[in-house]
Amino acid sequence: MHRSFVNLLSDDPARLRGWYVSLFGWRVDFDSDWFVHLQAPDHDDVELGILRADHELVPGELRGRAAGVIVTIVVDDADEVHARAIEQGVEVIEAPRDLFYGQRRLLLRDPDGTVVDVSSECDADPDVIASLSGEAGAGAPAGQEAQ
Repeated sequence: MHRSFVNLLSDDPARLRGWYVSLFGWRVDFDSDWFVHLQAPDHDDVELGILRADHELVPGELRGRAAGVIVTIVVDDADEVHARAIEQGVEVIEAPRDLFYGQRRLLLRDPDGTVVDVSSECDADPDVIASLSGEAGAGAPAGQEAQ
């Protein structure tokens, strides 16, 4: 495989481009009225595409609002992104909170309705990590021994 990235469908690619650029610092690699290609600020191999939802390249049955998708962006500090989101009036679904497996998660909604999970590292619950790391048997769910 040479590369892989997600394309978000948007009624207004320029608006969505501005949202990801201003909140996360993505760089615009290609920009047209029907397609925008973004690259993460410090990683050329982390990419995001934005397609105009009604463009002929989008199959008819896929045109419309995205559903069943969560885009995850891992950052150094989810709280810093949260502060920027508040300043910019971004819809916050869930304020940053520490999750048991060692991620601090912030949930946002982009202008086209896609849920964006912004995560950074935090301390994990050691009991949970121990139950996942093999003390219950290599690869076996907690409470079951590996055969």
